[in-house]
Amino acid sequence: MANIKSAKKRVLIAKRNTERNVAFKSSIKTAVKKALSLANGDQKELQAALSKVYQLCDKAVGKGILHKNTAARKKSRLTKAINKLSK
Repeated sequence: MANIKSAKKRVLIAKRNTERNVAFKSSIKTAVKKALSLANGDQKELQAALSKVYQLCDKAVGKGILHKNTAARKKSRLTKAINKLSK
């Protein structure tokens, strides 16, 4: 553990940011699973779920939680999987 006050503060801030990042990534995973479960269902619900995943990925890139290529890869793989399941 750090001895200097500012170093102690940085440890707390890093912990808080890590928890927030993990929660955000978890919400993306949940949205992806929901979209995959709707692959054979109603098209309007599927489009809404896809839109939600895209929105979450883009927001994560903006906040620095995901790298832009990681978000692009997630969106691409999801779209590919849904197209495969829909056929």
